[in-house]
Amino acid sequence: MELYLDSANLKEIEEGFKLGFLNGLTTTPTFMQKEGISDIDGTIVKLSKIVPVLQIEALGNTAEEVLAEAERQLALGLDKNKTVFKIPVSLEGVRACKLLRDKGLLVNVHLVYTLQQAYMAMQAGATYVCPLVGRLQDQGHDALALVEQCVNAVEIYGYKTKIMFSSVRNVEHVRNAINIGVHTITVPLKVMKQLTENNFTTVGTDQFIMDTRLMMVKVKEAIKSVNPLVPESTSITDAIIKMTEFGFGAITVTKADGSIKGVFTDGSLRKLIQDKGRDVLGKKLSEIEYRDPITIDGDVLLNEANALFKKTNVDTIVVTNGGKPVGMLDIQDLKS
Repeated sequence: MELYLDSANLKEIEEGFKLGFLNGLTTTPTFMQKEGISDIDGTIVKLSKIVPVLQIEALGNTAEEVLAEAERQLALGLDKNKTVFKIPVSLEGVRACKLLRDKGLLVNVHLVYTLQQAYMAMQAGATYVCPLVGRLQDQGHDALALVEQCVNAVEIYGYKTKIMFSSVRNVEHVRNAINIGVHTITVPLKVMKQLTENNFTTVGTDQFIMDTRLMMVKVKEAIKSVNPLVPESTSITDAIIKMTEFGFGAITVTKADGSIKGVFTDGSLRKLIQDKGRDVLGKKLSEIEYRDPITIDGDVLLNEANALFKKTNVDTIVVTNGGKPVGMLDIQDLKS
């Protein structure tokens, strides 16, 4: 099934065709008007140099006028083998289709709402026939049944026409198109971006990335550049300010010789106030008791840190180098 992008937004078009496997671009005068495009010919020429196949409108009141417009556009420098002329279905439209096809030009008969219209376009030799699914459904019609009937007509009667599923509104439309067996679909970039999304896939991918990180990244490579250290002579009030400045919920308290005395956390603060009241804020960090600090060498892999987090049930671990604190590893650093 061919995959086209449906857009006139240059930024979207450039982004979409970076995928490298889109078959072409469909666009309309309505899209261009909404994008504020005034130089239609210049835009067409520019797009023709970006995309593999460009489908553009060829309008006219008679078949001869449609043919003349297509030839005028070709004269701008378009490649007839890479340009598809879109013609709204009508009696003159399908006659124009035959005239263009006799000259070896590619044609998409679109704005198709009935099987009879599709049949006339196929009989005229249309390269593409394009039912508008979203618009039909807006009007309460069974658009999917129409598309399926068009596909069946191609297969039963051997027409070389490709049925294009258009007016795509959501990812379910794309699934419908695949199930019906259409030959081509044209999709807005917003919907196209959603086609590879799935929550289970995202969860699985995130797990793979995290597990790879645990096995390949050292602790010292994962810690932040800030080393949240304060000397034990610091008051508890100043320690709270320092925690805010450092952006950590914990700080490493050091002795005069630079060795670790302990770790002061926001949890430690809450417990102190609960046990001893607000007067404790005037005390120094050297006056409170600490549990033995949980430390890890900066040269080990995050795998070891992950195991230590699980074993100790803490949120932060002091990272050391030669026994001296060089930083702090937060449990969230395992994922970033």
